[in-house]
Amino acid sequence: MTPAAPMPATRLLLVDDHTIVREGLKRILEAHCSEWQVAEASSAFQALETLRRQPFDVLIVDLSMPGMSGLDLIRRARSEFPSIAILVLSMHAEDQYAMRSFKAGANGYVTKDSAAAELVTAVRKVAAGGAYVTSSLAERVVQQLNGNVSVPDHSQLSDRELEVLRRIVAGVRLTDIAEELHLSVKTVSTHKTRIQEKLGLPSLAALVRYGVENDIDKGDLPSSAWGELK
Repeated sequence: MTPAAPMPATRLLLVDDHTIVREGLKRILEAHCSEWQVAEASSAFQALETLRRQPFDVLIVDLSMPGMSGLDLIRRARSEFPSIAILVLSMHAEDQYAMRSFKAGANGYVTKDSAAAELVTAVRKVAAGGAYVTSSLAERVVQQLNGNVSVPDHSQLSDRELEVLRRIVAGVRLTDIAEELHLSVKTVSTHKTRIQEKLGLPSLAALVRYGVENDIDKGDLPSSAWGELK
């Protein structure tokens, strides 16, 4: 009797600009599933170059990266590689980020402070052609879509404006925002003005106060996630 052929490995591409985060997540994924092959990319641009060189089954994307954002990467990857599964692994638990990710073409969304088991479950689900979102987030999104909860004012901002707003709230100077996002200072200043107009906020102080009250910040990997990465 001819032995059954081994199942092909599932190829994952992990995209995050923080080396320690990539290394920690790679250890988690490989420890739970020996049949997974995990490659890394430190930027959206590098991710696209890697995808063009070799095929992958699952793209795991961080939203907050310098240069091309995670949302832009999702759109580009979905356009160029329509069959790839895309899972967002983000520090943002806010509904708006999840909704924007799915609209861009993501198949799943989990936060970086999720347990390792949930991350593995999410990867398995999207790799098999399904969608994944935590039950609590799914409930909030459905309530928002049904009009049962109010939609925040910043939902009207473009993805780029939201990126600028998060950095302003985190105290990043406009010149540094321009460098991080590969934009001119004038363009960032224009984004800031448009954000204030859309939100009806008269000053920078009011803009920051709005961001704090609505939990909008640039942030980094939450301290609660370090336990999973050690």
